[in-house]
Amino acid sequence: MKRRTLLIAITASTLLTACGRPAEAKAKVIVYKSASCGCCSGWVEHMKNAGYDVETHNVSNLPDIKKKYHIPSTVESCHTAVIGDYVIEGHVPSEVVGRLLAQRPKLDAIALPRMPAGSPGMPGSKNGTWTIYAITDGKLSVFEKL
Repeated sequence: MKRRTLLIAITASTLLTACGRPAEAKAKVIVYKSASCGCCSGWVEHMKNAGYDVETHNVSNLPDIKKKYHIPSTVESCHTAVIGDYVIEGHVPSEVVGRLLAQRPKLDAIALPRMPAGSPGMPGSKNGTWTIYAITDGKLSVFEKL
């Protein structure tokens, strides 16, 4: 490979990561949600538009899914997603997911509790600061504030 081609490839990869796109090509996102939830479908579209490969499972047992992935009740939302070794709870913006995948911190999940207005898939405007939590061995800490 020529030096110029290699530099272009490296730069393109860096830009994609900086823009919040998946660190790997087409990271697979598996989403568990209720069939009747429109805001979850909005988040799925948000993730697809960001370049993620999304597989959706409409389930009737969301509490069981949250229990399986050790999501504390204090940070639950309306859907749970799995990307590789990470769990994403709720309407976490794609750019935050992209940073998680690029940084690869030692944690189990990130969560944006409830369904804040203006978050991806939710109607309304963003009002105030969103706290996105890291979940590690069932313990919460702040991952990022937006």
